[in-house]
Amino acid sequence: MLDRIDLQYLTMDKYLANVQMLPTAAYIHIPFCRRRCFYCDFPVFVVGDRHNGATSGNIQLYVEQLGTEIAAQVSYDRPLETIFFGGGTPSLLTVAQLAQIVDWLAAKFGIASDAEISMEIDPGTFDLAQLQGYRQAGVNRVSIGVQAFQDEILQLCGRSHRVRDIYEAVELIHQGGMTNWSLDLISGLPQQTIADWEASLECAIALNPMHIACYDLVVEVQTPFAKQYQPGDTPLPSDEATAEMFRIAQQKLTQAGYAHYEISSYVRHLDYQCRHNLTYWRNQPYYAFGMGAASYLEGYRFTRPRKTQEYYQWVAAGCNWHEVITSVEDRFLETFMLGLRLTQGVSLRSISAEFGIDRVERLLTCLQPYQQQGWVEIVTHTDDNRQLRLADPEGLLFSNVVLTEIFSQEF
Repeated sequence: MLDRIDLQYLTMDKYLANVQMLPTAAYIHIPFCRRRCFYCDFPVFVVGDRHNGATSGNIQLYVEQLGTEIAAQVSYDRPLETIFFGGGTPSLLTVAQLAQIVDWLAAKFGIASDAEISMEIDPGTFDLAQLQGYRQAGVNRVSIGVQAFQDEILQLCGRSHRVRDIYEAVELIHQGGMTNWSLDLISGLPQQTIADWEASLECAIALNPMHIACYDLVVEVQTPFAKQYQPGDTPLPSDEATAEMFRIAQQKLTQAGYAHYEISSYVRHLDYQCRHNLTYWRNQPYYAFGMGAASYLEGYRFTRPRKTQEYYQWVAAGCNWHEVITSVEDRFLETFMLGLRLTQGVSLRSISAEFGIDRVERLLTCLQPYQQQGWVEIVTHTDDNRQLRLADPEGLLFSNVVLTEIFSQEF
């Protein structure tokens, strides 16, 4: 913690690095869904189409457990600058339930006046009064899970909404005065063609969200998709097709005026980057609450139990951590793994100040073949601060190859 460090012996870079090690972000996991999507391996609890926070005792009980966990968390005396309600489907919460959680966070940590408070919402799970209530509770950014603009693909994925619900949801967002909103798409879905993907991108652009996220399908073990499909086999698109989908997204979205600021993320204006997600990509600390949520505090990472009853038992036992410390080498590698997701890359000066110039020089040596290939770039700014980044789009497209090389080295 900062108060344990003698600041007179710190360079400015090290001072800033230690300030950044104090958490100002909180993730809240809301695990409830109407149904489980066939690609989903998140810890979720299915409540069916007729239940939400007003009619489900399970949801109310869970909210109360969140309150107990939040109260048990140590505060680091810096107000929260970002809060993210993820899931699951947070829009199954009532306004009162969400407002209660925000109040608990404010009482425990404080919330900055300009904090970004984000919430994932699904089409067909909220109305105008609900959205306006969320805004009054402090939510100022929403992320709508669209995934595709073809009904048949949505059905194959087990989504509970259809295309008409997408347009109705976006209209509610406009009526509710929510200007900062994001739209999520997934490429590489079953039976999805390049033409389908292009059409989804064009539909998304026409709706003019401030932010668009394009994720590539990963077939996770223990999901319905894993029982049906093998990666690269039909009806899933080929690896070549999904690579082309990445290139098409980068081309279409940038031509439409979106800045590509992270491997999966595009934004109309850089002021509307997802500030909460930047915390992850910059490998900065954050609180996390709820079933299966992972926190990162004081160099420790901890994931809460993924099953409901186990999570409740853990809360009842006092929320005791089984801490897993992250070594200096692990933090060094994680910083590059996460930072290279950003199109601006990572600052070599800041990384050298935190981890030592010898580690950075060894890393640059192992990346020379990829620099010659055009996948890795080093950009020098006027203040002589160099940024190491992956070229867009090819370096980002083959980021796993570059990262595998980095993780094979000893630092």
